[in-house]
Amino acid sequence: MTDTLQQKIQRFYDASSGLWERTWGEHMHHGYYGADGTQRKERRQAQIDLIEELLHWGNVHQAERILDVGCGIGGSSLYLAEKFNASAAGITLSPVQAQRAQERATAAGLANRVTFQVADALAMPFPDAAFDLVWSLESGEHMPDKPQFLQECYRVLQPGGTLLMATWCHRPTDSQPLTPEEQQHLQKIYDVYCLPYVISLPEYAEIAQTIGFQSIRTADWSEAVAPFWNVVIDSALTPTAIVGLIQSGWTTIQAALSLGLMSRGYQRGLVKFGVLRATKS
Repeated sequence: MTDTLQQKIQRFYDASSGLWERTWGEHMHHGYYGADGTQRKERRQAQIDLIEELLHWGNVHQAERILDVGCGIGGSSLYLAEKFNASAAGITLSPVQAQRAQERATAAGLANRVTFQVADALAMPFPDAAFDLVWSLESGEHMPDKPQFLQECYRVLQPGGTLLMATWCHRPTDSQPLTPEEQQHLQKIYDVYCLPYVISLPEYAEIAQTIGFQSIRTADWSEAVAPFWNVVIDSALTPTAIVGLIQSGWTTIQAALSLGLMSRGYQRGLVKFGVLRATKS
């Protein structure tokens, strides 16, 4: 990952994570609104439901050593550590996130088995075969080298371990390449959210297979999560959120003003929310 991209991602999350936590809580990811996206539910419950649905879909019923790649402020890490009575490690490029996540671990009485640090997911500071579950919830889109990212996930997994990931994708392009207008739409998303590029879900599966992952499964959950962005837009219009946006700086304001890019991307079938499960033999 280039220093420039790292710095952009770090600054983006350093600036915005506090506002997100005040507005939404500890989970910095999509919510799940039923397979067809029609279930009405409280927004934070929808985020918990996404975690539970991913675990169920991935057939993960227990774990002892968990790695949360792109851990945010520790929402998933702490939830999974408590659920499975497991140890967990979380990595992020944001020192603000890592510090806040560690504070939350201490407050939850889990600091003895859940730790957080600033680290690059393309060169993880862990030995081979260190974890039996690698969890990546909406971090793959930030990776400038998708094969290297999945290779690192494979390396730190123990034999028999599972990778569970959810990531922003674009539509499959096997039957029709992306049009120039679609590429422009995606580029606007990249610029706002500090993304190098995204790929299609079938491309992720191909990379995983090439690396050596087994039992690869994928699914398109775009309909299930699409309502999330309209809920985010509504929450950004409250007086408290508007004040927080102003205090957080221009990059956060720009992201808020561009929320419609994701909503429209889902509506037109360009933006996809892909999930992938794979195991290491």
